[in-house]
Amino acid sequence: MTRSLDRDTLQQLAPKLAQLTQDVLFGDLWQRTALTPRERSLVTLAALTAMGKTRQLPWHIEFAQQNGIRLDEMVEVFTHLAFYAGWPAAVSALECLPEEER
Repeated sequence: MTRSLDRDTLQQLAPKLAQLTQDVLFGDLWQRTALTPRERSLVTLAALTAMGKTRQLPWHIEFAQQNGIRLDEMVEVFTHLAFYAGWPAAVSALECLPEEER
């Protein structure tokens, strides 16, 4: 089984990717004003769910909460995506929600 990478382990394993993530993704893209951080989090949750990238979801779920998205809103996003991304993708995303909040 492969390990899940966080900021520190990504830095150790792939320093250039970590730098690009920090500088370009979070330092530039996430700072653009056309969408709010909250809206960007919703888009990110939807994209990761639709692509089946559930290993990335727990970090982005926590980040989405920091950006003001409530658990019930995430449940609604995943429920809505069942019709566009498929039932398995939606259920897999729901499984990524923190257990203490389910």
